[in-house]
Amino acid sequence: MLITKNIKMADVIHMNYFTLSVLNRFGIELGFGDKTVVEVCKKANIDVDFFLEIANAFVDKDYFPKKQLQSFSVKLITDYLRKTHYEYHQIKVPEIENLIEDMVKSGYTDKENLVLLKKFFNDYKQELLNHTQREETVVFPYAISIEDAYNSKTLENSVFDLMETYSISIFQNEHENIDEKLFDLKNIIIKYLPKQKKSENCHKLLYELFSLEQDMIDHSRIEDKVFVPKIRDMEKVITKRFAEKKQ
Repeated sequence: MLITKNIKMADVIHMNYFTLSVLNRFGIELGFGDKTVVEVCKKANIDVDFFLEIANAFVDKDYFPKKQLQSFSVKLITDYLRKTHYEYHQIKVPEIENLIEDMVKSGYTDKENLVLLKKFFNDYKQELLNHTQREETVVFPYAISIEDAYNSKTLENSVFDLMETYSISIFQNEHENIDEKLFDLKNIIIKYLPKQKKSENCHKLLYELFSLEQDMIDHSRIEDKVFVPKIRDMEKVITKRFAEKKQ
């Protein structure tokens, strides 16, 4: 069942509770009563069509209308991706760190594997930070510059110079799916951590890791299937315009 603008926003959450993350990234707070999706989005000044495409992609993993998503502005897409990064670093990662610390404080006897688990996650946390910082300081500003040039009636040489030093293909080649590294982290817990006094701590930790992994898969899908092709198409148009200008 697809989410439509006339469905009650409360029913969206009941359909799939993972949409709570989507609502958080759009700045939609709970307490909207029986208001529909379009009513909530209108009140929050949110592009309802963009919200629907993102929310449906979360609810149905087979639903991915990349052509529709590519019709939205780069700024709109990057704003959403930035908010996703913020949620990772300010909410999801700290939650996982707290769970690991709880395991440390619970009198867990196998300190060696616990130290390994903690180190593995700290390394992953730093890699995630490096990954998102590069996107926000290099890739996203570049993409917005390309969109501005694409929409402009005049061609600035600075844009062409920028494209000679960087392109979206560089990002694509560098782009690692760091969500895959969470698989090894989960395996440490599933296969190698022996029983502890409070096994629910392990279960909670695994749940959060699985949740983060799935979220990052969806995040990477938007970047690889929507963001990159959109910028690449704009680059081709700009390059063609410069070639025609020189003739």
